[in-house]
Amino acid sequence: MKILILEDDQALQRQLADTLLAENYEVDTRSDGDDGLFMAREYEYDLAIIDIGLPKISGIDVIKSLRAENNTLPILILTARSSWKDKVHGLKAGADDYLVKPFEIEELLARLEALLRRASGYSSHVIQQGPIKLDTQTQELWVDDLEVDLTAFEYKLLEYFLRHPKRIVSKSALMDYLYDEESDRDVNVLEVLIGRLRRKLDPDNHIKPIETLRGRGYRFAIKAS
Repeated sequence: MKILILEDDQALQRQLADTLLAENYEVDTRSDGDDGLFMAREYEYDLAIIDIGLPKISGIDVIKSLRAENNTLPILILTARSSWKDKVHGLKAGADDYLVKPFEIEELLARLEALLRRASGYSSHVIQQGPIKLDTQTQELWVDDLEVDLTAFEYKLLEYFLRHPKRIVSKSALMDYLYDEESDRDVNVLEVLIGRLRRKLDPDNHIKPIETLRGRGYRFAIKAS
């Protein structure tokens, strides 16, 4: 899962990033609303944590801009303000939930997990499509009740597909999701990764879970055997 953090308090930004990295999330950070809005528009994220009081463009205006563009990215707002009006303004702008600073990290993680489950349409941390079952807490995969080992990149790719079934996703969007900004990106590596995942999910080529759409990318959809 890939999280965007927009927070201008550098100490809190580092704390949030370190915490989420330790929980096996991928993280990008930005310190002002202008850069943050660009990142949210240009790259694939599963969720954004946005501070209301950002420089250049406020967190509220970042959220309004994304929602005006029909961007449905789940958003958790952070605010140091205790007034109920600030919380209402954030939620009316399009945020999905809020936390008031200071907060406990455990509560933040619980809110994130709940938002991610809600966004993907699942009420638990176990996601299942046909014979494929993935536990997003333990990162264990079962296919037809047989446990299957995954590499870190295979897991990230599969979790993305399971959370976005039937969505057509381009190769460039998948590479943005899998790799950070500084990493070398090679579409051939992505194709090899897709091939390995297909063989692990469907060794007998019955359900064909990952479809290639020429010129458009890939789509995850379980087919009847």
